[in-house]
Amino acid sequence: MSGPVPCAAWVRRGVAKETPDKVQLSEEELKGLIEEAQDRLGDGAGGSDEGQTAGDTNAPVPGSSTKSSQNNEELSDHELDEYDLDNYDAEEYTGDLKLGDSLATLTVYGSNENDPYITLKTTEQYEQEDFLIKPSDNLVLCGRVDKDCCSLEVHVYNHEEDSFYVHHDIILPAYPLSLEWLNFDPSPDESTGNYVAVGNMTPVIDIWDLDVVESLEPVFSLGGKKKKKKGKKSLSSEGTEGHTDAVLDLSWNKQSRNVLASASADNTVILWDMAVGKPAASLTLHTDKVQTLQFHPFETQTLVSGSFDKSAVLYDCRNPQDSHRVWRFSGQVERVIWNHFSPCHFLASTDDGFVYCLDARADKPLFTLKAHDEEVSGLQLSSQIKGCLVTSSADKYVKIWDILGDRPSLVHSRDMKMGVLFCAACCPDFPFVFAFGGEREGLRVWDISKISAVNEVFGNRERLVLASANSVASSSTASRSSNDLETPMES
Repeated sequence: MSGPVPCAAWVRRGVAKETPDKVQLSEEELKGLIEEAQDRLGDGAGGSDEGQTAGDTNAPVPGSSTKSSQNNEELSDHELDEYDLDNYDAEEYTGDLKLGDSLATLTVYGSNENDPYITLKTTEQYEQEDFLIKPSDNLVLCGRVDKDCCSLEVHVYNHEEDSFYVHHDIILPAYPLSLEWLNFDPSPDESTGNYVAVGNMTPVIDIWDLDVVESLEPVFSLGGKKKKKKGKKSLSSEGTEGHTDAVLDLSWNKQSRNVLASASADNTVILWDMAVGKPAASLTLHTDKVQTLQFHPFETQTLVSGSFDKSAVLYDCRNPQDSHRVWRFSGQVERVIWNHFSPCHFLASTDDGFVYCLDARADKPLFTLKAHDEEVSGLQLSSQIKGCLVTSSADKYVKIWDILGDRPSLVHSRDMKMGVLFCAACCPDFPFVFAFGGEREGLRVWDISKISAVNEVFGNRERLVLASANSVASSSTASRSSNDLETPMES
């Protein structure tokens, strides 16, 4: 049984490099990595040595207890004598059939080419084909948790060929909690890349290159301990740069491509300037863990976040402390998403099973929906079909809703047989294809268009393909200038 999948994300077709690069380490680089690992292990070995020393102080005092243990050993030796273990290997089978006789009729060929019973002579061709990423392939990313390690799995999904397989994986340093695809490359040439930011149980956010296979370390990381300046000593503990607790959610700003927002269990939201790798602003309007957040799809400065304090906050990031709006709910906020077809509207789900649709300009929700019996952990709108909402929950069900006209109606419900469901993600290229992660059966991709009820409701509905975020002018709640596509942010 595969391990739990707490987070998942899609990558558009045509973004990934056709032939990913493979990491090849020189002997010096490999030696350096081994030395670093030994140093880290050496730091933790001190405690184990102390434990062994302490254990030695509890050794038995010479006396009667020692004699009794010797007597027990002698008794155990006598008991084993009857099995004659010393001559165990010398025993021979006295039967008529010998091993050589049973293998006499077997034919061994020097290679697979000479063996007529092997039709597939080599698998190299098929392995090379699977390694290549076609322009028609989507990537599906998921964080997987196993008993021994945590990993980021990169799957290839091809809708036309109906293929879905793991392309490669990356070993992660901690339990993954959130994934966010981005194309910002901090290199000076201002090129675009294919990266994923990973939030985990630590305060550090790692950014990995998806076009590199067998990578051992991220391209860069955000957060962590501040570096001490040489020659300066301080009695206070070493400070931190960024979060001080687990990173629960991430959102990339598609207009200001160097900006990444992170939500944390330390009750804060941080806006990162990835061009310099430092926090640009820290938002502290929540009083409990910030579980979810999302930038507006078209407006550079607009951000919404949801928290365990049962509130959602809408920020104008140009002046977040003074320009914000707060909504209160009946339960802890699990997910928030913007409605990309109605730019003034966003949805929020809570741990008591409700989904709310809100207008950013009004105080009262447009509708309140009792969607599930337990927390609504997945909340996704179709990428192209207006009004198609998909929810997943800890109650093990996925439900498909029609919310067109702010009058939600249930279209279909299914027990996914995956245990508790942790996440949901919609494919950006195929509006009816969704990925789900749960506590069992790992990652699952489901094409909901194969359901007759879904076809009846959404089959004839117009598909609306959004233009790229960089070419869409904002017109709803705030305006921006044309040269703000990559806004430098100062800390």
